[in-house]
Amino acid sequence: MAVPKRKKSKMRVRMRRANKKAEIAAVSTCPECGADMESHRACKSCGVYRGRKVLTIKTKDEE
Repeated sequence: MAVPKRKKSKMRVRMRRANKKAEIAAVSTCPECGADMESHRACKSCGVYRGRKVLTIKTKDEE
């Protein structure tokens, strides 16, 4: 079994961990309704993706 020959310094460990962070999702506006939507996802408010209706969204009036 492989065992490290030397202890990793605090600086090396912290430098490696500094690059592990969450990224903020890119947000754009929907061309159909103007609501904020994540890129490469269907719009949550109108259900349109790349100009086509792909989701049926229920509103409070329909329930």
